[in-house]
Amino acid sequence: MNRFTRRSAMAAIAASALTAAIPALADTFPSKPIRIVVPFGAGGVADLTARTVAQKLSESLGQPVIIDNKPGAGGVGAGEAVAKAEPDGHTLLLMSNGTAVSAGLFKSLPFDAQHDFAPISTLGYFDLAVLASANAPYKNLGELMAYAKANPGKLNVGTINIGSTQHLAAELFKSRTGLDFLIVPFNGTPALTTALRGGQVDVAIEILGPMMGQVNSKAVRPLAILGDERAAQVPDVPTVMQSGVANFDVSSWNALAAPAKTPKDVIARLNKEVQAALAHPDVKKKLFELNVQAKGSSPEKLGELLGSEIKRWSEVISKAGVPRL
Repeated sequence: MNRFTRRSAMAAIAASALTAAIPALADTFPSKPIRIVVPFGAGGVADLTARTVAQKLSESLGQPVIIDNKPGAGGVGAGEAVAKAEPDGHTLLLMSNGTAVSAGLFKSLPFDAQHDFAPISTLGYFDLAVLASANAPYKNLGELMAYAKANPGKLNVGTINIGSTQHLAAELFKSRTGLDFLIVPFNGTPALTTALRGGQVDVAIEILGPMMGQVNSKAVRPLAILGDERAAQVPDVPTVMQSGVANFDVSSWNALAAPAKTPKDVIARLNKEVQAALAHPDVKKKLFELNVQAKGSSPEKLGELLGSEIKRWSEVISKAGVPRL
């Protein structure tokens, strides 16, 4: 056997061993705790959704499922951490339409949202709202817009971190209405809620679910829902479109993804367990209380959703003239 033949044989043996290791990995998965990296702070709907699903996954997979909060602009740090993680299914990303937003919002990213992740499943869909404190002078969105128009530059609108769906929705609302107001970002829902109740911001654009406690206690008043339908939890609150802003439809979703090259058998196992978790009555109830409609998908459908959302939000960013970061 000459040197070339010997090297070829050794390469073939190595490749064969690697191929054999893939199903072996799937058979033994999970072999250690699973980490879900969440690109938002604790207490928000993404965090609470991830924790609710993680609890059931931990029971069914027989390993702890740990939530790792990595808040930051556009989820860049969280995405990079997962994209560069070992593709063995033990490090997952809590994806959202914020992931799609980032693809159009940032000039460059340390990962490709469509190629550096293996989609697993959607987790749920949820509403965003415009909210005011209980003692605010405006009782509905029409009165708020009238105030902003009469007082250009004086209205402060709070959102969570720059690059989030909430922040971009505020930018889109500003562009679509032609109103002049200041957008004030905060590092998470709790800080935003404190600012809204304390009068540091006039209104907030936030996911409705984590604000429902404030709404039910009458500390905060929802003025409008940003999606195309009214929210089941507050059926008397109109949408932004019903309040006079044409073609305004913004809602959000969460999903799970793994690093690219994660074995398909591992993705299939995770997808199966996620579907089972979402179908559990306790999980459905907890997510409904967060104003999240529990809804899973195939990995392929999540991939299609991500692609369509990247296209949609890139167009929104371009048309709205939102500066790229």
